[in-house]
Amino acid sequence: MKLTETGLAGVYIVEPAVFGDHRGFFMESWSKRAFEAAGLQYEFVQDNHSSSAVKGTLRGIHFQRGEHAQAKLVRCTRGAVLDVAVDLRGKSPTYKKWVAVELSAENKRQLLIPRGFGHGFVTLTDDVEFLYKADNCYAPEADGGIRWDDPELAVHWGVAAPVLSEKDSKSPFLKDAVTGFEEW
Repeated sequence: MKLTETGLAGVYIVEPAVFGDHRGFFMESWSKRAFEAAGLQYEFVQDNHSSSAVKGTLRGIHFQRGEHAQAKLVRCTRGAVLDVAVDLRGKSPTYKKWVAVELSAENKRQLLIPRGFGHGFVTLTDDVEFLYKADNCYAPEADGGIRWDDPELAVHWGVAAPVLSEKDSKSPFLKDAVTGFEEW
């Protein structure tokens, strides 16, 4: 398993070793030992799975506040997505910066997103399956979001009119949001 840090501290592209033959393939999608060897300590407690029917579906930018903040290890097992992590840590030198990585069933890449970041993705194909591990259980009262098209963040999603949930279409701009990461 290869872990490559992005330009945002703590955000890693994870590339598993894939062993394939005429039957298909095998890979470790998570290895506590490999992460610890890279100096990363995570104990994931919840797995999540989403399905998106059409290309251009955008989910995010989401986060959990306070004691319910979550680190995530995300991957796409069917189709392809552009996955985005946004640094929401108010005291970080990369505050409001973001990184985007294509994750697909074909490339088998994953993205590790630590606590203090917003997360979202847009589907690049129809019929997408997206899975992720979280190191904290979901808490509805701590749920937060930021508008996908916030000009202060200027994320390049590659889509002008995405398919959005009602919740995501009504998310506040960063300047109006309470992230809980202002002192991080």
